[in-house]
Amino acid sequence: MADTNRDATTVLRPVEPRVRVSWQGIRRAPIIPILLLFVVIFAGVFADFLAPDNPRKGDLRARMSPPAWQSGGSTDHMLGTDHLGRDILSRIVYGARISLIVAAVTLGLGGTTGVALGLLAGWYGKWIDEIIMRVVDIALAIPLVLVALVMVVSIGQTFPDALGGQTGLIVLVLTSFFWVRFARIVRGEVLQIKTMDYVALARVSGASTTRILVVHILPGVTNTLIVLATLQVGFVILVESTLSFLGAGVPPPTPAWGSMVAEGRDYLRGGWWISTMPGLAVLLTVMSLNLFGDWLRDTLDPRLRQLE
Repeated sequence: MADTNRDATTVLRPVEPRVRVSWQGIRRAPIIPILLLFVVIFAGVFADFLAPDNPRKGDLRARMSPPAWQSGGSTDHMLGTDHLGRDILSRIVYGARISLIVAAVTLGLGGTTGVALGLLAGWYGKWIDEIIMRVVDIALAIPLVLVALVMVVSIGQTFPDALGGQTGLIVLVLTSFFWVRFARIVRGEVLQIKTMDYVALARVSGASTTRILVVHILPGVTNTLIVLATLQVGFVILVESTLSFLGAGVPPPTPAWGSMVAEGRDYLRGGWWISTMPGLAVLLTVMSLNLFGDWLRDTLDPRLRQLE
């Protein structure tokens, strides 16, 4: 009987701990996610030099070519070609650039706006806080994708080219929704920090409100902002890909991951790689950003470090 129990313990014990240790190892030292993010950023920045072919140029003689490792594939098109003969790898590389540009501009504008309004709401309180937070509540209750679809259908074709055309409209819509996340987080941090002794000393010493907010309070929320921005980059890329998939994102022929997935959905039986490859790009990028954000949160938050 004792031998039976020992055998059962021996069989069951290694399974769950190994999985847990492996997952914790990725979260504590996300080397693979960081490498993947480096590859995506590097590919987006140097797409003109790394892409093996013109992402908009098709070759009908090579249309629907499978990836190089599959029968009938060619090393000229490592990830295959689509229904118009365009190189999938080149389009994914240029699609990374589009996703990064949209994410950077959206978070730059939305983050700056949200941080400024969050500082004001947390510091002044009263009616200023009420107005800003009610706007935040309303924005969070509005479906982002639905608003983007309506905006693109109604004014997407007439949006000024000087502001980026339809792509600029998408960035504007995303910015108008993403600032609220920064405002709410920053406002909560300011409510805690402004009661601390060093802020009270700054007030007594005669420091201006602007100096207190910028010099004494803003550095206290920097770690939180870094983590939030990292997580929001993945969310922006995911939303942009969703809009492109629905036809309300980056207009063709500009390569975007979401539109590439949409173009290949009619060819899944004979050309699975057309949708699968850009879909994997979205999956790996967003997952890497989330893991990297979790690691930053665990690293920068002293309260979480004390629990380890």
